[in-house]
Amino acid sequence: MDTAETEGAAKSGPALVDDVAARIRERIMSGEIPIGAQLRQAELAADFGVSRTPIREALRQLQTGGLIEVLPNRGAVVRVPAPWEVREAYEVRAELEALAAARAVERISAAEIKELRAANQNMYDRSLTLSEGQAEPTSRRPGNDVFHTMIASISANTRLARAVSDINETFPRNVSAQLLVSDARQRDENFREHERIVAALAVGDAEAAAREMRDHVRKAGEHLAHWYERQSSTVFRGRPSRR
Repeated sequence: MDTAETEGAAKSGPALVDDVAARIRERIMSGEIPIGAQLRQAELAADFGVSRTPIREALRQLQTGGLIEVLPNRGAVVRVPAPWEVREAYEVRAELEALAAARAVERISAAEIKELRAANQNMYDRSLTLSEGQAEPTSRRPGNDVFHTMIASISANTRLARAVSDINETFPRNVSAQLLVSDARQRDENFREHERIVAALAVGDAEAAAREMRDHVRKAGEHLAHWYERQSSTVFRGRPSRR
């Protein structure tokens, strides 16, 4: 049993359920438990060194949050988001990140500009070393997340950064990373779009920084929505009515 499991076993009641739910969520978000995978209570209980009761309650918590769903004859599985959910989320994210980029113009340092360029280059170089379907180690944060999180942090608005993070945590992080690995054209476009954002930040053009970021995030959302369309034949299940 590792340190995390020892700490988890020492907890009880709601604290244990929250801890187990957080650990299952992280495995889903990292791609260790892939989209569509079945979540077996017995296996999770043995893996975490706890009884089935906190596992069952943790799965209910994740189901309420929309990360998993319960299907007939399959039980709990990692939910495949509908494309309309992705598009709506990224529409909001685009506006939030555009604001973050505009705010960052007045606050960013030369060292941070250099760090952003390095993060973008590292992300590109790393994507070239991975094969399609290969996941990043769970301990390694995807380079795209590093780039966007840094700009949100530089914006110096905690509520704004938290709102961006909340949207990013809605969908498994590894999917976006895999899109860059499997699609060379998108990988190159993503790199160039990041470069344009950094260039606008470097020259202090808030309007251009916001515009480049907004266009970039919207395009990323569309790519992600198309990926989910290919994953499910029931993409409009549960779609809210439009009036």
